[in-house]
Amino acid sequence: MSEITERSPQAVSPPGGPPARSGPGPLRTAFALLARQREATVFVVTVVLLLYFGIRYNSTFVSQTNLANLLSETAAPIMIIAIGEVFLLICGEIDLSTGFVYLFAPFLMHYLIDFYGVPVVPAIIISLLFGVVVGWINGFLTVTMGLPSFITTLGTGFVLLGITDTTSHAYPANIPKASISIGRWIGAAPWSQFIWAIGLTAIFYVVLTRTKWGLHTIATGGNLLGARESGIKTGRIKYGNFMLCATLGGLVGLQDAFYTNTIDPSAGGYQAMFYAVTAAVIGGTAMLGGQGTILGGFLGAIVLATLINGLNVAGISANPLDIVFGLAILLSMIANVRLARLRAAGRN
Repeated sequence: MSEITERSPQAVSPPGGPPARSGPGPLRTAFALLARQREATVFVVTVVLLLYFGIRYNSTFVSQTNLANLLSETAAPIMIIAIGEVFLLICGEIDLSTGFVYLFAPFLMHYLIDFYGVPVVPAIIISLLFGVVVGWINGFLTVTMGLPSFITTLGTGFVLLGITDTTSHAYPANIPKASISIGRWIGAAPWSQFIWAIGLTAIFYVVLTRTKWGLHTIATGGNLLGARESGIKTGRIKYGNFMLCATLGGLVGLQDAFYTNTIDPSAGGYQAMFYAVTAAVIGGTAMLGGQGTILGGFLGAIVLATLINGLNVAGISANPLDIVFGLAILLSMIANVRLARLRAAGRN
């Protein structure tokens, strides 16, 4: 009997026929791998924007001073607040007050040190703990009292704005002299804010993707009733994420004050919060909960900072910037929905 050898159907070509196909080409494979990543869209946009402004305005855009301004002064605050917003959006909530914690935290530090003689380190810690308190209040009103987080945090944001304007009389204040040395580590030193942003992004990327807290956050936003029935304490998850978001807002407020060497009553506010939410959405975080990515928020912040900085370098008025941001949100959502369908098709 002759020996029969099995051959793959793809490896056999009919005589005189076309050569056998060995599978998709490298470009198609690379595209398929990229499409499976939630950060794919924003990564491509980030690279394109950096290349465009880097080539078009080479001498100015890629200078060390401008890059430090882009990454540390503009992008880093958005990155850090976006971390908290990503966690909240994933579990189906949002925080509109974090920009006002950003606003009040440095004033609180100033009052404690200059008016009440509190040592610098405890004053900074208390200012950060103030964010924890605000986050707990937001969680209580939202989770326990049943108010929509949009309304809850809108109200607490206005309260914080009123407290800041009343206590400061809407005038800026100087950084306490005793805090200048430690302020270099928090935000005054070159690149310090960006280093903080990278470190916090790495930490909370691991928290979201590798810990029970991250898994429960995703489950809470994806199916609240199912998460409760499976034993997840969804209320505790939401409380914790509200406190995280507000605390990060306070940290950024302190960083900004140390960086500019002044405590400004017009800093933070809704603009800081909306930029962070925009970065999160552009990065692939769903507004309806259940899915999101810390790395996407990081890249989304770079996209926004590049647009802000690049248009400034190009000498273009800042007036149409909100139009660009609005279109960026819409286009990113369209792309994210399309990529989600592609990923689902690939799994099937």
